[in-house]
Amino acid sequence: MMMHAVGARSVSRDLGGWRDDAGRRPAYRALADGIRLLVHDGRIPLGAALPGERELAGELQVSRTTVTTAYSVLREEGFLSSRQGSRSTVTMPAAPPRAPAVGSARRPEAGDVVDLSYAAMVAPVLEVQEAYSAALQALPPFLDTHGMEPHGIAVLREAIAARYCARGLETTPAQIMVTSGAQHAFRLLLGVLTAPGERVLVDHPTYPNALAAVRRVGGRPVPVPVRPEGGASRAWDLGGIRSAARQTAAGMAYLIPDFHNPTGLCLDDAGRAELARIARETRMTLVVDETMVDVWLDAPPPAPVAAHGRGLSEVVTIGSVSKSHWGGLRVGWIRAEPELIGRLVGSRSASDLGTPVMDQLAAVHLLDAGDGPVEARREILRAQRAVLLDELAARLPDWVPTVGTGGMSLWLRMPAPVSTALAATAPSHGVVLAAGPRFGVEGAFERYIRLPYARPADELRRAVAGVAAAYDALGVTVDPAEPALVV
Repeated sequence: MMMHAVGARSVSRDLGGWRDDAGRRPAYRALADGIRLLVHDGRIPLGAALPGERELAGELQVSRTTVTTAYSVLREEGFLSSRQGSRSTVTMPAAPPRAPAVGSARRPEAGDVVDLSYAAMVAPVLEVQEAYSAALQALPPFLDTHGMEPHGIAVLREAIAARYCARGLETTPAQIMVTSGAQHAFRLLLGVLTAPGERVLVDHPTYPNALAAVRRVGGRPVPVPVRPEGGASRAWDLGGIRSAARQTAAGMAYLIPDFHNPTGLCLDDAGRAELARIARETRMTLVVDETMVDVWLDAPPPAPVAAHGRGLSEVVTIGSVSKSHWGGLRVGWIRAEPELIGRLVGSRSASDLGTPVMDQLAAVHLLDAGDGPVEARREILRAQRAVLLDELAARLPDWVPTVGTGGMSLWLRMPAPVSTALAATAPSHGVVLAAGPRFGVEGAFERYIRLPYARPADELRRAVAGVAAAYDALGVTVDPAEPALVV
């Protein structure tokens, strides 16, 4: 079923220099190859309807025959599906999985393997120990209660509200609900704000567990491309978000404008204002994931997206301490209007009765400690990012990294669509990877891989060496006729 239509201007923009000026391929073949690459990269989502032949021909200034023939080629290759009277929709050809090549290197022992399938740092041991020690000292007053706080304990909600106020967004504790991590927060919101079969707009690529959560409740993710080459001002396709919201009548969007996972990009202030405007115009609830908001490396983020909303109803914000402090501390929160908070609390009782009080008290201590401990972690990440970039430049110079202004990972474009095969081969060379398609919908991003820099420098060096060896083992050859995507 069609998700939404892609405009001719959008396709033309993303194709860039698609024409084969050297004359090695006819125009229809060059156009078909260009569109195929956009599908592999997730820039044209699966299930989306391509522009009509006449419309695209006019935008590209080619004959309609060129577009018609290109569409026919894509149809024969399994990238398009057409029905009488309907626009052609994007599909992915069925193909048996490619067997990974076996390298000559010895299979590494478990202790030699570097796990880059997750982007999370180890705990700052002293700070976490101090936080739990302080939590133990603060616990006695809660022992005279039943200890179940579905809203969250008051002192933590006050601390979270104060953080929003300091960032320029007036917030009261009544607008805060404490959850067992940001993923738990998103799952609660899905349960209250969506129903099975409803559409949810998402960044493309996006956080894999968010996609899993949408599918678990029977939702249908509608991908809108994030284009790294656009920078902070143009990476998010705001026009595409508005168009997709109107065409699909999506009731919710889940976006990560603060050091986006996996690209690390940060949406600028003007883009945030436009996002809030889109949510208001389309009556769509915008769920903004701020999990990475404290993990800025080059520049702090602008004011929260919710600061541009005229009310709490159009923008809901979720956050946590897992990335800024420690993933093992499962404390997150939701900022929303009190009416929605009440509905969420009522829904929560079906799954749990509150976040553990000790964890909440530990989170209070960490939040009250100020920016010092977090800045120390930022400094570590800056150094590790530099190491990863240097190693990639030396060993895999034809891989193109997206270097965001924060976050914990690089999003890399490879010369060939071998991400799944690479992830299957890499463990034999000492590295565990998350393949690019995990971050997309229905097979996109085979030309991409995410490499976190949350591990120590020596592990990153070993990891890149292993990735390079795995890539060589695949015997990748790039067709010289493969079109270069120029944007």
